[in-house]
Amino acid sequence: MTTATAGDIVSIHYTGTLADGTQFDSSEGRDPLSFTLGSGQIIKGLDDAITGLEEGAESTVTIPAADAYGDHDPAQIQQVARDTIPAEIPLEVGLQLQAQTQQGGTIGLIVTDIQDGMVTLDANHPLAGKELTFNFNLISVGRPE
Repeated sequence: MTTATAGDIVSIHYTGTLADGTQFDSSEGRDPLSFTLGSGQIIKGLDDAITGLEEGAESTVTIPAADAYGDHDPAQIQQVARDTIPAEIPLEVGLQLQAQTQQGGTIGLIVTDIQDGMVTLDANHPLAGKELTFNFNLISVGRPE
């Protein structure tokens, strides 16, 4: 059997859950997730857990927030005046928005509060600060050409 090492193209089927058992993602019913191991295409903790496994291996790994989407950073929360957001956007708590950065990229924002003409926006990843558990099956390991 082939052992997964950095630079290999791997495919996994997976289910991701939170500490309370809530499922946040799964490849069930879809094609397996394929990526280059060690390239930063997936979170570090899952990348590390796959490295060294043999094709066909099944595993469960719990990943601390620091090796997943990072700790929740209060500096990523800001308040803006409601009138800085286009009026045609009906705001409600939980709404996900995208904004353009000064460098021309995009950033995801979540509306966390609306009061007194102010909107609180959180730029943290929705899974930031959370420990994640992945149950996965390493479907294939391929060497790049």
